[in-house]
Amino acid sequence: MLVMYLVMLIFVLLSVAFLTLFERKILGYIQIRKGPDKLIMKGFFQPISDAVKLFSKEKSMGLVLNKYMYLYFSILSLYLMLLIWLIYSFNKIDGFYYSVIYFLLVSGMTIYWLMGSSWASNSKYALLGCYRSGAQVVSYEVGFIFLCLVFFESSYSYSLLNFLTFQENANYFIFVFWFLYFLWVVIILAELNRSPFDFAESESELVSGFNIEYGGAKFAFLFLAEYGSILFMSFLSMMVFFTKIFILMIVMLFVFIWVRGVFPRYRYDNLMYLNWKIFLPFILMIFVLMIFIKNILM
Repeated sequence: MLVMYLVMLIFVLLSVAFLTLFERKILGYIQIRKGPDKLIMKGFFQPISDAVKLFSKEKSMGLVLNKYMYLYFSILSLYLMLLIWLIYSFNKIDGFYYSVIYFLLVSGMTIYWLMGSSWASNSKYALLGCYRSGAQVVSYEVGFIFLCLVFFESSYSYSLLNFLTFQENANYFIFVFWFLYFLWVVIILAELNRSPFDFAESESELVSGFNIEYGGAKFAFLFLAEYGSILFMSFLSMMVFFTKIFILMIVMLFVFIWVRGVFPRYRYDNLMYLNWKIFLPFILMIFVLMIFIKNILM
């Protein structure tokens, strides 16, 4: 079983590499251009070329960096991303009962590597990105947790495996909770620091933000962690709303990329207003209502 998980993690890293190609191609067509198309097979091996370039770069560090923390937090980002994928079950025996709690715990820890990497960089731009992302992730994490509780409480289990079994015996959640699907997508975009909520690394203001001092292999670790999380959230969205229709995972990835190519960056104060005064009260109302109905039915 350990070998199966190791193989899965290797394929996750490969998928992240080709997700970047997928994103660059789609963004290219949105901007009426072709994207990468010069390397072998019309640019198919562009991610491999980028990886070789990043990992072969000279290992240089600034004079004011906290060198050990600088390296530690870049590796921690990749480690936490790979840990999240361990909730996947290959059969009906291997899944553990509190896999959803485990996922929420590990995903909540991502703020630590983001803040730590910013602090270790000793850069004003990185620190500003750290403040923004800290407030943003903590704010939307609350709504995301309650939104997950709405779904998994309705299945009487905190196991992803039991949740899938529950969905197979009932209707897909997209038909039951269709009005929460759009809310789910917006909260995930904010959780992942994706456009139009990418305030942690807004180039026009913070010159790349929290990862400004990172380059070479250390930047590659942060990059793999970010896109691995996008891949996992697409996988989780598919599991929650559509069970195991894997083609819809690619559709979710396309939605994330399409939003980046089409929508302008949101204003930061409006982002906070959106969560605390609109999303969170609405999610709490749905959560309380669902608990009330569940107690009546029991």
